[in-house]
Amino acid sequence: MPRKSRDVAASLRRKGFVAGSGDHAFFTYVTETGLRTAVLTKISHGGNHDISDGLMSQMARQCKLPRARFLDLIDCPMSRAAYENELRQQGIID
Repeated sequence: MPRKSRDVAASLRRKGFVAGSGDHAFFTYVTETGLRTAVLTKISHGGNHDISDGLMSQMARQCKLPRARFLDLIDCPMSRAAYENELRQQGIID
């Protein structure tokens, strides 16, 4: 199911992603301890457009999660701590 870009961006910020600047909104994950990671995704600027299921799948891969778990991250059943734990289990962060 598509999600509104503003809602996805707000969810990413709540979960520890920091937005960059430029012609696309790049979001980089920063751990609870302040460590900037290599995990990043992007959302095109341009209002409150829908993000298609295909783009949501791409964002999930960029965030190192299966699509269903990414939707949990965006829709809030997955906490920031749980996301960090998944990244640790994958060896992406220490």
